Amino acid sequence: MKHDIFSLKGKVCIVTGGYQGIGEVVASYIADAGADVVILDLADATAVAERIAAEYGVRSKAYICDVTNPDNVQECMDKAAEEMGTLDLLFNNAGICLHKPALECEPKDWLKVVDVNLNGVYYVAQTFGRYLAANHKKGSIVNTASMSATIVNIPQGQASYNASKAAVKHLTKSLAVEWVDKGIRVNSISPGYIRTAITGNSNPEWQKLWIESIPYKRMGTPEELAGAVIYLLSDASTYTSGCDMIIDGCFTVV
Repeated sequence: MKHDIFSLKGKVCIVTGGYQGIGEVVASYIADAGADVVILDLADATAVAERIAAEYGVRSKAYICDVTNPDNVQECMDKAAEEMGTLDLLFNNAGICLHKPALECEPKDWLKVVDVNLNGVYYVAQTFGRYLAANHKKGSIVNTASMSATIVNIPQGQASYNASKAAVKHLTKSLAVEWVDKGIRVNSISPGYIRTAITGNSNPEWQKLWIESIPYKRMGTPEELAGAVIYLLSDASTYTSGCDMIIDGCFTVV
């Protein structure tokens, strides 16, 4: 390309939930696009960071981080900024799902899902945004929402997850408007059913119904999300903010 507008070279990208699944795969693609990568996860992702560094020739670090703890988020963000020299990009991906009907969902269940999926996304975005603003830097954030922010999944009950992801979608739009004058772009991706270890271990009858309901007749892969994330992080999307990109094999179209 004469104009490599999708390049992330010279950038440092934070990836939350990068220990496995979507986060791990997309972190690798972000590194392949040239960015140094910092993984924040409740699990120890040191081996993932070391693999990424060796495979793509970038710098990569991993810190154990509880995204529901604002103090811990601040500590990890400060450490990453110090050790990497700067921060530029954020793939705000950490999340959990609970398949539990609303009539059976206890307050602790509800609070756990909302705490990780909404509060965690907010704490990380806020801390990252504050870093950029304090250092007079432009930057880009991509939050992971879900097609469940737009539709209601069946047959499983997961009202806590759906509500939390709908909130992430609107939080994204809200932050995009608030931070536009600071040069901070905020967008989200909304994946459909993606084949990961988590979905692969779900009820086989559910999986069969999901696939039958997807016009593509298959689940997506984490690799099929990477291009959208790189686009939204890169200079290819400098006039795009407040966007929610649904990547679902046409599931929400029909």
